[in-house]
Amino acid sequence: MHEMECRVLSIQSHVVRGYVGNKSASFPLQVLGFEVDSINSVQFSNHTGYAHWRGQVLTADELHVLYEGIKLNNVNHYDYVLTGYTRDTSFLEMVVDIVQELKRANPNLVYVCDPVLGDHGSMYVPQNLYPVYKNKVVPVADIITPNQFEAELLTGKNISTEKDAVEVMDLLHKMGPDTVVITSSDLPSRLGDRFLVSLGSQRIVMPDGTRSTQRIRIEVPKVDAVFVGTGDLFAAMLLAWTHHYPTDLKTACEKTFSVMHHVIQRTISYAHEVAGPGRRPSPAQLELRMVQSKADIEDPAIVMEATIL
Repeated sequence: MHEMECRVLSIQSHVVRGYVGNKSASFPLQVLGFEVDSINSVQFSNHTGYAHWRGQVLTADELHVLYEGIKLNNVNHYDYVLTGYTRDTSFLEMVVDIVQELKRANPNLVYVCDPVLGDHGSMYVPQNLYPVYKNKVVPVADIITPNQFEAELLTGKNISTEKDAVEVMDLLHKMGPDTVVITSSDLPSRLGDRFLVSLGSQRIVMPDGTRSTQRIRIEVPKVDAVFVGTGDLFAAMLLAWTHHYPTDLKTACEKTFSVMHHVIQRTISYAHEVAGPGRRPSPAQLELRMVQSKADIEDPAIVMEATIL
């Protein structure tokens, strides 16, 4: 068998120090054998959770210029596109144009989108991004990873039961994506209040042409700390593991959530160790222990089992 030649165009933030956006996605994807072409939507000194940050923002026109260069050399063939946090509507619309063009060149291209809008009932991107995600981005996406708030916002339906969540995921399927993972929800966990519930749904066309939907639920241990870059790592790992298990969302999610667990545990242990007893770790101390987690990324011990609904 020839070696995997799978190329990802990842359009995300870049930080000099730490792990967020492309810094969170590139290394783990490369470790798993993907070629990653990065376009840095911003270049900051560090993530914005620190006391200070400085840097530059890429405009929609500058994004277009970079893509034109790739295209002029006729190397604009991609298997995946990956995007995350964006603050600018014109930039987001340019991303959609690029995705559509790449899909015309390769109809099998898979667009993995984390539709970052907000969390816990409030938006942390400008309001005018919402209609662009809803009407332009989600329809061209194949895999999306909203949290509960984002899933509710995109569908206009609230989630208070598992049944609601399934209906919301079905509505999201109707909007375009065949794979939907609600990364975190407020639904009560069967394992108690120290766990949160994530849900997934995947539409598959069977060899005989019939459609089936696999839905899963997974209980994830809560962590008492604020991490940055975890959503970006999650989307990248879901891309990787759905590539290896294209019709088995259960296994793909178990692998993805297990990687997250190992990276977060390693990070929290380290942060508490360097902060010292009784002291809250700083943003710098809570940067994901990415390089140190290489073995877990390559072959995660499965520590979470998904339930098929």
